[in-house]
Amino acid sequence: MSGARARAIAIGLVLSTCGAAAWAQSGYPVSTVTLVTHSSPGGGSDVFLRALAKHLGPKMGVSFAIENVAGGSGARAVAKVAQASADGSVLYATTPTYIQTTLLSKPQFGYDSLMPVVNVFYDPEVVYTRAQSPHRTLPEAIDYARKHPGKAKWGAANPASLERIAMERLNRVTQARAIIVSYEGGRDQMLGVLNGTLDLGIGEIQEMVAQLDAGQIRLLAVLTASRLPGLPNLPTAREQGIDVVVTKFRGLAGPKNLPPAVLNAWHEGIRTVLADPAYQKEYLRESLTPALMGHEEAGAFTASFANDVARSLRELGVIR
Repeated sequence: MSGARARAIAIGLVLSTCGAAAWAQSGYPVSTVTLVTHSSPGGGSDVFLRALAKHLGPKMGVSFAIENVAGGSGARAVAKVAQASADGSVLYATTPTYIQTTLLSKPQFGYDSLMPVVNVFYDPEVVYTRAQSPHRTLPEAIDYARKHPGKAKWGAANPASLERIAMERLNRVTQARAIIVSYEGGRDQMLGVLNGTLDLGIGEIQEMVAQLDAGQIRLLAVLTASRLPGLPNLPTAREQGIDVVVTKFRGLAGPKNLPPAVLNAWHEGIRTVLADPAYQKEYLRESLTPALMGHEEAGAFTASFANDVARSLRELGVIR
């Protein structure tokens, strides 16, 4: 794929448009909103934004464009949004990654350089392997890694991601001694699992739908406290004797000093779209759990989450 074509795919895809009547009714201050993500095309945040934009555009009366800004484990994407105009025209897709990148690498623009706008979902993390793998369960895969130090390879999208921390915790709790391999996005990690380079991968259901439908991968565990309603036969890691539970969120943040009208428009827009049966069908299929939080609640949640992540990183010996 040429550089120009890749850039066009990553930056310029307009997902939803609206007529003049819808725009006039919405009163949103800009007609086009760019949603920025550190995720590569096909990664979890990219999929989340594209599905959300498709359903939300007509309701908010704006057009959405997705911009994939890779590099620096999300730092480049955060910097771009932090320096954008505070008029609601540019927002960032938040996940725990932007908090972890800040704590680990201390970039010029960190998670606290942005204003939380709205939290939308909790997103469960799932551990998986290729369908042809000899590992039928998570304990089997861990037992192999424990008996063959340094031979097993486990994937984690992005070196500063929640997935990386989850895999490091899994390694430490079970004394598995697997090698953790980081990727910039879930798509590259998936290729590593499918071609046998990786024994295990970790990610979100929305990244795996095509491979699940095609029978190319096998789910081994979900890292939640209880089983997922949409996947009742998938056991948790805890049920399999491995005490690892992680929480991942998906939301939106923007430059600081966004006006109240913009914040209110997003809260109302997300509230409305989450109740849309067409969108519900999509996000429930991907095991996303609605977790609507407006600006103030999302801000308090983010601060608390950052404290929890810092504590986990200290326990892992990654930071002091």
